[in-house]
Amino acid sequence: MSEQISLRADAQRNRERILAAAEDVFLEKGANVSLDDVAKRAGVGIGTLYRRFPTREELLAATYSERFVTFAAASCARDCELDPLSALRAFLEELVQHTNVYRGLAASLGTVLAVGTPGCAATSQEGNRLLDRVQKAGVVRADISFDDIVCVVTAISLATESHASPKARIAHLVDVFINGIASRQRLSRQ
Repeated sequence: MSEQISLRADAQRNRERILAAAEDVFLEKGANVSLDDVAKRAGVGIGTLYRRFPTREELLAATYSERFVTFAAASCARDCELDPLSALRAFLEELVQHTNVYRGLAASLGTVLAVGTPGCAATSQEGNRLLDRVQKAGVVRADISFDDIVCVVTAISLATESHASPKARIAHLVDVFINGIASRQRLSRQ
């Protein structure tokens, strides 16, 4: 019985070391770094890393999960301060900024969000909630899905991850997207 407890504690320590190492390596070298580099930094074998995180996307999702939880909670908290379209715009801009924390994360954002960590689930739920809100308000076309939003966030992230002044460029590109998904009813009011 005590062997099982120590094994579980050892496995938990390995998981924590892998996540800490992944955070450091992803920040330094980007999301496309060799996972062998992550294992070496964590002081574990590559087999141990793959037992805990079978894919790069699962490791990225686990490493980024807490940031996504915080991001989704902040988006939800400002709900009463912003109209539906402004809330969606803020969500999109901030998701792009979060995606650019690890250079190269944008290329696999859709797959990462589908992993299902608490942060990925919270971000997807918040995005779907905001989209539903703007569609019910009649300011965004009904045929837009959260997958469409993820595709556009990915494109904007890729376009801005090396930009000299990304915030201004992100805001501009999000605005272009928002205007593209506006309902005809909203466009006729402008």
